[in-house]
Amino acid sequence: MADLPELLPVETGYKKVLRARLALMWLVLTAGALIAGYALAGSTRFAMLIPAAVLLAGLLAVATVPARIHRRLRYGLSERLLQVVRGWLFHTDTVVPLVRVQHLDVVRGPFDKMFGTATLVLHTAGTHNSTVTVPGLAPERAEAMRDIIRDHVRTDFA
Repeated sequence: MADLPELLPVETGYKKVLRARLALMWLVLTAGALIAGYALAGSTRFAMLIPAAVLLAGLLAVATVPARIHRRLRYGLSERLLQVVRGWLFHTDTVVPLVRVQHLDVVRGPFDKMFGTATLVLHTAGTHNSTVTVPGLAPERAEAMRDIIRDHVRTDFA
């Protein structure tokens, strides 16, 4: 397609958001592994290897995964299309014609607020892939994109 938009990277603060989310998830998993390790401590000598392995896996994931996700996440907006490209092992290239957009949200969770990012959420007609997200945007950029798409949707109904 000739009118596919130029793909842009998301904000670098998104790596911090991903790192914080992963750290929280691995903290919960490590706590669960510690509980399991203590429960098994009387029955086997190697019971505490379980939480150590979970902690090591968590540290490795928190150190490497956010940069990989960030590096492979791109987005672009043209006059008629929004394109979001993500993934490496499971590569996804989503192209949304703006005429299919029904409503839009700009979402900012606690980590997004902490690290200065936002997520643009597009809800489209249909059932399969009817919600498309563009995470890791600067809040101003997410709002500007929302306004551009909203104006486009308004002109289609006028």
